[in-house]
Amino acid sequence: MLSLEERTHLMQKISALPKTLAGAVNELSEAQLQTRSIETEWTVAQIVHHIADSHMNSYIRTKLMLTEAHPALRPYNQEAWAKTPEIAPTPIEASLTILRGLHQRWITLFENMSDEDWQRTGHHPEIGDITFDDILTIYARHGEEHLEQIQRVLAAQAG
Repeated sequence: MLSLEERTHLMQKISALPKTLAGAVNELSEAQLQTRSIETEWTVAQIVHHIADSHMNSYIRTKLMLTEAHPALRPYNQEAWAKTPEIAPTPIEASLTILRGLHQRWITLFENMSDEDWQRTGHHPEIGDITFDDILTIYARHGEEHLEQIQRVLAAQAG
């Protein structure tokens, strides 16, 4: 179980992600947004849309865990989601807007959970039983990893 300080630190990371991500991608050209370092990797734009998709799924999992007894948490095929028909034509600002609102609600939810709420769990078929501490840890890291991925893609393009 995480301490209050550890939870607060992870929540700060999650809270900061939309602004940090926007700062990393807002001034990119369309060519840079469509850049990938290798053919099998996602473009920068796909990464931004993926973060929104992934965090929306986790927010829903959070709500399910708060409102159901040890719910089954459904996985999704992130590779297929990265290629759905709206991804390519949708400006990244749409996903950045989602992330700003979503993260505000997600952090507000975490900040207002009772000690009893923090004890609730869910079951994800790919990773097993999960807690809210797991969600905080996974998604603070998830945002950081994809920011690093974007930096690597852009560095490969510039190099």
